[in-house]
Amino acid sequence: MMWRRLLMAMILIGGAAMADSPGVVAQPLPTSRSDLAYSYAPLVKRVSPAVVNIYTTTAARVQRRLPFPFPGMPQAGERVQNSLGSGVLVRPDGLIVSNAHVVKGADEIRVVLADRREFEAKLVMQDERYDLALLRIEGAGEKFPFLEMRDSDSIEVGDVVLAIGNPFGLTQTVTSGIVSAVARSAGGINDSNFFLQTDAAINPGNSGGALVSLDGRLIGINTAIYSQSGGSVGIGFATPSNIVARIVAIGEQGGRIVRPWLGVSMQRVTPDLAAGFGLSRPAGLVVKEVFADGPGAAAGLKRNDVIVAMRDQPIDDEAGLRFRLSTLQVDATVPVRIVRAGKELTVELKLAAPPEKPPRERSVLDGRQPLSGATVVNMSPAVAEELGLVEWRPGVTVVEVKPGAYAGRFIRPGDMILATNGQDVKSVADLKKRIAAGISSVSIGREGMVSTVQFR
Repeated sequence: MMWRRLLMAMILIGGAAMADSPGVVAQPLPTSRSDLAYSYAPLVKRVSPAVVNIYTTTAARVQRRLPFPFPGMPQAGERVQNSLGSGVLVRPDGLIVSNAHVVKGADEIRVVLADRREFEAKLVMQDERYDLALLRIEGAGEKFPFLEMRDSDSIEVGDVVLAIGNPFGLTQTVTSGIVSAVARSAGGINDSNFFLQTDAAINPGNSGGALVSLDGRLIGINTAIYSQSGGSVGIGFATPSNIVARIVAIGEQGGRIVRPWLGVSMQRVTPDLAAGFGLSRPAGLVVKEVFADGPGAAAGLKRNDVIVAMRDQPIDDEAGLRFRLSTLQVDATVPVRIVRAGKELTVELKLAAPPEKPPRERSVLDGRQPLSGATVVNMSPAVAEELGLVEWRPGVTVVEVKPGAYAGRFIRPGDMILATNGQDVKSVADLKKRIAAGISSVSIGREGMVSTVQFR
């Protein structure tokens, strides 16, 4: 399969209008596209001081393989690994946004500014689900150049953008292109699964850099490229600035992103469903179930309602809904546009934190039985949010499988254990009782599909 041969190299893109800062020569930004007909230089001079190089050092423990080891000779040692990436200053106090994979496991982080000054940086927070990290320069109260963020929902396909980063370890490099797509789904990159796509050249080392609009504001952090060779082929993905802004706000307050809960179960609108509901095209999410006492029930949502927009932004699929919810705070009230019985109406929905009901009862399954080595929990809205699921059902889900465990032959994290011996599994306690009595088959739910494994 082609995707299995792809190398997903992380990239960066960015830019933003920047307040007057020490060491930055004030340059008027272009006021029209005609001002940029011959040169992007005024824009680059204004925004590039806020894009930085990031160097990390990690001490990796390695096992020595000696053909003739001497008694008492240590068989393990350390190997220093170095990596590089990019980042964007988003606050004058030295707060930097980059990709989480750029700094993951780093023992030391150094930041080099565009003017070649070097600083040590501390990790403020990282969220691997969104592949974003926040760093802070130890600058002794100095004010740094920074970029302001633009609402990424205001970006349209065809808008001209600049990508600024440090590809292949080269010092700051600028490339230009356009926004090739918005709301692009690129599975497996991060939990949001929702990106801006650009054809601006981005390569390894650009990870964590800035994507800048022509008004000089940051619209995204480049995260990945689609490539069979590892180099740019003009298909790059950037995490939208609206997600970045949420990470920055949470990092400054402390905590983690919690995607609000709607209190409904949904499925994607297919062409057949669209025809049945009288929709002009297959887009949106059909409400399958409304949970009692949830936000959806309080807002008046009903079974077979079709959610087509949130805050006037279209909802085409699960990825779009995950993204919209990731940019919203718990307790916010948002307008949700729905289609009910062929008529369009708007309901006001107050978002809530996903509850952990029932309690998860995290358990490691062991012993001589097929599920040995799997860690399971009771599914709940809170667990579904952590796993990045929009569609889920009550029951038992797998959250971890020990390396080399027998269970790893047929299950993986995120799978639902639906039944054993043909009988539905309702809870972790229920599953443990079934295991104790002996199981000859397990039914597994994965990505909407159900499969049954038989044991002899």
